[in-house]
Amino acid sequence: MKIVVLKFGGTSVGTIEKIKKIAEIIKNFKKKKYKVIVVSSAMSGVTNELIKKSSEISGNFSDSEHDVLVSSGEQIACSLIAGRLIHKKFKSRSWTSWQIPIITVGSHKNSRINLIYKKRIIRYLRDGGIPIITGFQGINNENRITTIGRGGSDASAIMLAKFFKAEKCIIYTDVEGVYTTDPNKLKKAKKIKVISYEEMLEMASLGAKVMQPVSIQDARLNRIDIEVKSSFKKKSGTLITKRSNIINNKIVTGISSTQNDSKVSLIGVKDKPGVAAAIFKPLSRNLINVDMVVQNISANGKETDLTFTIKTEDLSKTKKIIEENKTINYRKLIFEKGVSKISIIGVGMITTPGVTYRMFQTLANKKINIKVISTSEIKISVLIDKKNTQNALIALHKEFKLD
Repeated sequence: MKIVVLKFGGTSVGTIEKIKKIAEIIKNFKKKKYKVIVVSSAMSGVTNELIKKSSEISGNFSDSEHDVLVSSGEQIACSLIAGRLIHKKFKSRSWTSWQIPIITVGSHKNSRINLIYKKRIIRYLRDGGIPIITGFQGINNENRITTIGRGGSDASAIMLAKFFKAEKCIIYTDVEGVYTTDPNKLKKAKKIKVISYEEMLEMASLGAKVMQPVSIQDARLNRIDIEVKSSFKKKSGTLITKRSNIINNKIVTGISSTQNDSKVSLIGVKDKPGVAAAIFKPLSRNLINVDMVVQNISANGKETDLTFTIKTEDLSKTKKIIEENKTINYRKLIFEKGVSKISIIGVGMITTPGVTYRMFQTLANKKINIKVISTSEIKISVLIDKKNTQNALIALHKEFKLD
């Protein structure tokens, strides 16, 4: 069977008119003789409204009941899509995770799909049916409904594509694809035609909202090609695939920026084994995500200065945790708000010398000071003053020929 998995996000099913439009998209794939599996998110805003209701019931709402509650949003959307297709004389029905079933492992609110039983869906596809499957959810070994976490409908689509050996997996959203940088920040941003899993994973981790990192990782591990495209415009999107499928002369594929970071510096920390672990362990326990980390050795060789970045909303909690940590000694604690992280990403950097110099020189030419530097195989990140973010984006986008 020639199978395609189509996933529609919350904005794509946000209104009745939009649901009517996606029914036409599904119809077009049926005309091309595809067996179509549809995965739907909840209508935009529904999940947030359900979470709000749970918080009004209890400040400590049960995780298992949370999953039952929020999973109802996808059921509504799936029923409406199936209803529209039935109206158009197609054989269709909604399928919830327990009816298939889709088996998950892990905790409530953050489970992962482990197994999908195919027999019922295969039989339905062979009978000409269009299954509309609830994304974002499954059932565990206790037959309880579980959810996969935010962005989980993408993961549902990817795993369905894996288990059913789909020819295509298309993620429909409200944007035309993945861009070289946020088009809302830079008008010269261009749509990327093809991007590697690794590049997309870095961009998603750095704030690109097209897909969640966990979904991209699932696609990478299972070698599932994904096309991200708009459900509202008849244009090609962005293909996310493995490196070997890409013929690309670009050194840098994309540039990202964050504007909600703060810098924390501990000055004069006693330099001894375990001191860094002593600093970061209580932060980890309190679910504070630490990003860029730089450690400098002082002139006397007995002390070190340690700098790292966190999200600004975690600043007060971080300050309290460090000040109450009696296992570390330091001379001074410095916090700095109003900083931004700029990152260039591209597999082309692996084999191209001089990329770091070009980035630093470009920023220097604009009189932008670099506070912290962090690198990986395909990424270079710098921390700068937030007020310089736009100038840095414009200059780097031009320097690496992304305009």
